[in-house]
Amino acid sequence: MSLKEILEKMITEKVPVLLTDRKGDWEASEVLTSLSGPMLSRRAYFQPGMYIALINDGGYLGEVLYRVKPKA
Repeated sequence: MSLKEILEKMITEKVPVLLTDRKGDWEASEVLTSLSGPMLSRRAYFQPGMYIALINDGGYLGEVLYRVKPKA
């Protein structure tokens, strides 16, 4: 699944979470509109309630892009 597909699914399903990185907390829609096409097309994995991580070329989990936290 691509990062774009994960974010679009979160928006469509109205998942009540914020995505957190070292710069702050973000709505999925904000992340979707702020990232470049090449970044959005990268393979990623969504672990509900925990994180969104990239999948590296070897097929393993790589860098954690966003931690997932419930909206207050």
